[in-house]
Amino acid sequence: MNVLLSAYACMPGRGSEPGIGWNWVRQAARFHDVWVLTHDEGRRVTESALAVRPIPRARFIYLDLPAWARFWKKGRRGAQLHYYLWQIGAYFKGRRLHREVGFDLVHHVTLGKYWMPSFLALLPVPFIWGPVGGGESTPRAFRSSFSLRGRLYELARDIARKLGECDPFVRQTARKAVLGLATTEETAKRMRALGCKRVSVLSQVGLCREEIRLLAGLPLRQTTPFRLLSTGRLLHWKGFELGLRAFAEFHRYFPTSEYWFAGDGPDRKRLAKLARNLGVTDKVRFWGWLPRQETLAKLAECDVLVHPSLHESGGYVCLEAMAAGRPVICLDLGGPALLVSEETGIKIPAISPEQAVRALADAMLKLATDPDLRARMAQAARQRVKEHFSWDRKAILMMEIYRKIANTDTTIIETHPSDALVS
Repeated sequence: MNVLLSAYACMPGRGSEPGIGWNWVRQAARFHDVWVLTHDEGRRVTESALAVRPIPRARFIYLDLPAWARFWKKGRRGAQLHYYLWQIGAYFKGRRLHREVGFDLVHHVTLGKYWMPSFLALLPVPFIWGPVGGGESTPRAFRSSFSLRGRLYELARDIARKLGECDPFVRQTARKAVLGLATTEETAKRMRALGCKRVSVLSQVGLCREEIRLLAGLPLRQTTPFRLLSTGRLLHWKGFELGLRAFAEFHRYFPTSEYWFAGDGPDRKRLAKLARNLGVTDKVRFWGWLPRQETLAKLAECDVLVHPSLHESGGYVCLEAMAAGRPVICLDLGGPALLVSEETGIKIPAISPEQAVRALADAMLKLATDPDLRARMAQAARQRVKEHFSWDRKAILMMEIYRKIANTDTTIIETHPSDALVS
C-alpha cells in the first residue's frame, strides 16, 4: 500500500515522541511504501541516520512554517501553536501528494495529543488516529500537595484540554477516523465522547530488538546497598516527591539503601530541600541530566525503578527498566499501569498522598527484603517486554489493522487479544 504518515516529531536515536515517530516509520516501511510528513528541525539528524542505515521504502517530506510565521517560537515556548499551524501546512502538502501518489490510508502518529486536530483527516482516504494520549489527569486528592506553580500548571492543562475538546477540527478528526488508538482507557473515553466511533487501547511505547538485546545484557545486582532509581524530568506531576517521602519512611527500616535521581528540571531544588528536611540527604543522589548511555549505566547500578507518575500516557522508562530486569514500582495510573503487571512490579492505588506514600514505602521494603521475588519479577519483566512491547510485534499488529482498513473490513476488535493491543 501507499501510506501517508503524519509524524511532526520524528528523529532517530531519541526517546519520547521523536523516537515513537521514527519507529512507526521504520516498521511501516517494512511492509509498505511510506511518505512521512515531519517537522524540518529533524532533517539533519534524520538524513545522517539514513545515510548510514537507509529505509528504502520511506520518503521524508520536511515541513516548517515560513520564518515570518514562527518568529515567536523559542524552544518550548509557542510549541503548541506551532504544531497546530504546522498541521494546516501538512494538510495542503498531503493533498498535493495524494493527487500525485494516491494514498491507500493516512496514519497520524505524532504528536500524540487527543485534544489537537490532524487536518490530514480531511483527505478522502481512510484515516487512523494515534496512538494518542493526554486524557489522563492527576487525581484531585493529590493536587493540594503541589507547589503554586504545579497547581497553576494543572489548571492550565485542564483548560487547554477543554478548549481542545471544543475545537470543531478536533471533533472532525475524531469523527473522520476509521479507527482511534488511545494510549490509555482514560484517553479512549474522551475520544469516544468526541465522536470517534471505534477506539482501541494501544500503548504508544515500544523497544526495538537491538534495545531489548542491549538491556537484557545488564546483569542483576547481587551487592549492597539496595538502590532505587527514578529517572526523567524533575516535574511535579512525575510524583517524585511521593517517592522521596516513601524512601524516607522505608530507610528507617532498611538503612542500607540509597535513592538516585537521573534527570533535571524545575523541581530539583524542591526535592533536594525535601531530602534535607527528611534527613536522608546523604542517601539521596541527584545526578542531573545524563546522556542516554550514562542513564542506562545508572540503571545497571540500581535494583528497582520507582516511577510514581500522576498522569502519563506512555512510561518509556518503565519499559526500559523492565527490559533490564528491574522491577517497577508505579502508581496504578495511566500508561505505566498498562505496561507493568503484577508479575513485573508493584502498582500502588492512588487514593491520597498519605496512602500512596505508605504503600510506596511498603513496596520498597517488600522488594528490598525478598531478592527471590526481585529475580522472578526480573525474568517476567524481560519476557513481557519481548512478547508484548517490541516494535516488531507492534508492527505485525498494525499491519493487520492496515490490511483490514484497506479491505474496508470495519470489524476492528475493541478488545484485541494480540500482543501489543491492550484491553
